[in-house]
Amino acid sequence: MNITLKVLSLLLTYPSAELLSGLPELKTALEEDAALDDRELKLVTRLIDDIGRLDLYDAQERYVFLFDRTRTLSLHLFEHVHGESRDRGQAMVDLMGMYEADGFEIDAKELPDFLPMFLEYLSNKPAAEARELLGQTAHIITALKQRLRKRESVYVNAFVALESIARGKPDAKLVRELLAVPEHDPNDLEALDRIWEEEAVTFGGNAGEGACGPDRIQRQMRAYQRKPDDQVPGQPTRLGG
Repeated sequence: MNITLKVLSLLLTYPSAELLSGLPELKTALEEDAALDDRELKLVTRLIDDIGRLDLYDAQERYVFLFDRTRTLSLHLFEHVHGESRDRGQAMVDLMGMYEADGFEIDAKELPDFLPMFLEYLSNKPAAEARELLGQTAHIITALKQRLRKRESVYVNAFVALESIARGKPDAKLVRELLAVPEHDPNDLEALDRIWEEEAVTFGGNAGEGACGPDRIQRQMRAYQRKPDDQVPGQPTRLGG
């Protein structure tokens, strides 16, 4: 299961040339880990194949359009339960404390609640603990899965697999509340700029410049506007809110 979580972490990161070149190895790793049943393995393999059929520019453009320009599809977990409230900042600190207690170091340019980073952290934990922690986010995973399915995005396959690994039934009320949040039009760039100008977030001393907010969006936008060539220790944080 640990390898499978690592693979899912990689598949949900911003596509790079290194990721695309390593896709065959990811397939092999999934098969050898044997953490998914046949249906889920086929679904994740289909996602790998779909990413692999695109050139780097198109893969990056699709990713940004989904996850960086659509807030209700944000891969930052606390975005969905805390928004930009003060509670989110404390939740970040708690999660960072949990990482540090386990000796898990994160990239200072990314926030600790970034789902791929969280999955990488879980990939280093015992299976039972990883399932329990992932289960705390089950309602977020399910809401993201349903939104991606509505868009007929192949990325839904990764969330089907994550649901299975968590094995926890999501709270239906929490899922409904998440799905009730209105979606912003990803084509409305002016609205997107206003949102990030108003709600840029930093926390603690490790966030790094541009860790969240317009700098992150601008980096991703620049990437697809051109072709590639030219817990606090001892106090476990509740990740789901």
